[in-house]
This record gives sequence, C-alpha cells and structure tokens, in this order.
Amino acid sequence: MKIAMLSTFYPYRGGIAQFNARLYNELSKSHDVRAYTFSRQYPSLLFPGKTQYVVDAKDAEKVNAVRILDSVNPFSYWKTGKTIKTWNPDVLFLRYWHPFFAPSLGTVAKMLKKDVKVITLVDNAVPHEDKAIYKPFTHYFTKQSDGFVAMSKIVENDLRRLAPKVPCLLKQHPLYNHFGEKKDKIKMLKKYSLATNKKTLLFFGFIREYKGLDILIEAFAKLNDNYQLIIAGESYTDFSKYQYLINKNPNKERIVLLNRYIADEEVASLFSCADVCVQPYRSATQSGITAVSYHFDVPMIVTNVGGLKEDVRHEKTGLIVEEINATAIVDAIVYYFNENKRETFQKGIRELKKELSWKAFCEELLEFISNLKK
Repeated sequence: MKIAMLSTFYPYRGGIAQFNARLYNELSKSHDVRAYTFSRQYPSLLFPGKTQYVVDAKDAEKVNAVRILDSVNPFSYWKTGKTIKTWNPDVLFLRYWHPFFAPSLGTVAKMLKKDVKVITLVDNAVPHEDKAIYKPFTHYFTKQSDGFVAMSKIVENDLRRLAPKVPCLLKQHPLYNHFGEKKDKIKMLKKYSLATNKKTLLFFGFIREYKGLDILIEAFAKLNDNYQLIIAGESYTDFSKYQYLINKNPNKERIVLLNRYIADEEVASLFSCADVCVQPYRSATQSGITAVSYHFDVPMIVTNVGGLKEDVRHEKTGLIVEEINATAIVDAIVYYFNENKRETFQKGIRELKKELSWKAFCEELLEFISNLKK
C-alpha cells in the first residue's frame, strides 16, 4: 500500500511531530510511505513559543519529509495536492489538531479525495479555546475525510456529532519509546539541585491555561517539607500569574522551574527524578504526556476531564481526581505516597505497555483503512 502522510515532521518540534515520526517508521516496515510537511507551519506572529523548530537535532527523529505546504498560502495548497496526487498514493493520512489548519489540509484532502482514501487522526475536533469563528473551518475540514482516528472518547463523540456518517476508529495513544531508558535517580536529582530524600512531583509539557499549573502550585503550598516539585515546559501563555504564585509560595525553595522547551534528550532525566507525574487539567482531549510517563514507569495523578480518565486506570496505573481544585490534588498526592501506591501502579503500567505498542496501533489502523469503502 502507498501511504502519503501530510502533517508536521522534523525540523518542526513537539509531541505531534514526534508521534508522526514514530507512526511513519512503523508503517514503513510493511508499506511504501512518503512524508510531506509544512514549508511554513505557523507565521511567526501567531506562534506562542520561542521557536517552532528543533534546536538540537542530535536526538530528534529525522524523517525525510518534503517541505511543501505553506499554511497561509493558498497557491501552496494546490501545489501540495498536485505533488501528492502525482505519486498516486492509496491513502492520504492527515493529522488535525486546530482549525487554523483546516483551509490548508482540508483543501489538499478535497483535491485527492475522489481517488484516495483520506484518513485523519484528530487530536482536537473542538479546540480548547472554542470560538465561533472556528466552526466553519472545522465543518469544512471534517467533510473531506473518509475516516477518522480518535485517541479519546471525547474526541470520538465530537466527531460523531460533527460528521455522523464518517467511520471513526477509537484507539488509545501508543507509548513513546524514543526517549531512551531511565537514568540513575540520585544522579538526576542532584543534576537539578533536588534533595535525594524527598517525594518528587513532576508537571511536564507546554504550559497553557487549561492545564491547571496554577492549581498544582497552590496545592504544593499546602504540602509539608517532604515534597518537592519540578515544573518543566515552555509557557504558551502569560507566565506572570504562575510566577506570582511561585514567588508567594511558602515552599518555593523546593520548586525547580524549567520554563523552556524540553528537548528530547532531557526527557529521560526529568522523568527519572519523578515519583509521580501530576496533570491537574481543567479540560482535555487526550495527552501525549501520559504516553511519555508510562514509558518511564511513572504513575499519574490526573483530573477527571476528557481523555485523561481513559488513559489512566484508576488505582491501577494512577489516580483520577474528581474535583478540579488544590485541595483535591493535595488529597490525591498525600494518599498516593501514604499508601505506597508507586510500586503497585508501576506493575499496572508494565502490564498496560503490552497493549500500547506502535505495532498494535498500526495493525488496527491498517485494518480500519482496508475496511473503508470509497
């Protein structure tokens, strides 16, 4: 089968590019796959971080993708569609995570849909920052796919509402396996000037309003001096309110703040420090952070929102907190450590890993594609 993948790849950074590279590598083992990506992904003025690109490429997964699609240049939409069509693929595989990309990706899909099966893996059918202006973009895009893939029930439900006649495969996010192995915990704690005899909490990933970092900082203020917190990730919002909460926090001396993009080669170091990863989200679809955390056998404490509650199996691989507030987060953290849940949850994670391989993900994806009728 000839599969054209159009999405974000190296040299662009981030979890979606990493996922796409893993998927590309697995599919390439048994099929002819070509990758196409953006010549311009976001205009600089619209990108919330410092850079869209991989800074240190030594550990990045480099996929030889054709850089052709300019997200804001309609002439490139036509050029991209024509280029892919010339290769004559059986399948066009897209990745959709924000309505900003609906015109570019949707137009290419529309050009090829007559002759090619168009499959879209959807991260967010409805964006976290839901605005009325996004609705026509989403409506336009969802009309162009022959099949969807969702990695959480909330996204599947949104897709069934937006495009009820389009088949949808629900499959949990496979585990990332390209960050290497865990490192010596004591050495890594010392690397970040952390105590070696305290309980270490980790907040990891891009910082956005919906991810509830402020809730975790407030919760940390209520914990005793047996705890320490790592905040690791670049802020995609105004960080001043978080800095204010840190500055007035009575436990601020035990907070390590890494407000920057975390390169792939550093991920293992941070998760090797962690006793538990905390995601106090206000809303969510699914999170690639869970897949990273499980790779390193680090249990999760998450709020009961979106797909987080599907990825974390309560009292088996982590804890699901019903209320989204600092007190509930504190209660879960204290319970986790007082009841010595780490080893039990790590055992559950190791069992879950067997189900969440890239091979298993791709086998179901390919079966789904083969059963689709044009």
